[in-house]
Amino acid sequence: MRISGLYRYVMVALAAFVVALAALWIGQQVRSDAHEETRIHAIMHRELDLDAAQEARVDVLERDFADRRTRLEGELRTANARLAAAIAREHAYGPDVEQAVDQSHIAMGELQKATLQHVFAMRGVLRPDQTGRFDKAVAAALMSPTVD
Repeated sequence: MRISGLYRYVMVALAAFVVALAALWIGQQVRSDAHEETRIHAIMHRELDLDAAQEARVDVLERDFADRRTRLEGELRTANARLAAAIAREHAYGPDVEQAVDQSHIAMGELQKATLQHVFAMRGVLRPDQTGRFDKAVAAALMSPTVD
């Protein structure tokens, strides 16, 4: 019985550790996405000399995306909570954990797709003389290491 209790304790501790690592990784991804998006928006508003019509169109895009992003981040948090519950319930990589991981990946993917759609929608507002600088900023944001 002692070994069984110790095994269960180790498995619960391991599951808690895995959940903590997953939460940390996801938090860093969301923060780094926000940081890169902020850099892109700063370039958009400060360096590309948008005219009033462009500013108005970008403002609408940003408001719409803010709502969508909030919803998708909520879905990602829900998926991660399900993953944590599945890990706590199964204490192994079982079918519930696998399904929860898949749902978490779907939620992350939807957020990434929405972010890219938003970036391309903003690019669509730009004049040809502005797109080169914007494209370079996007490429730099995607290739830069995460820095805290």
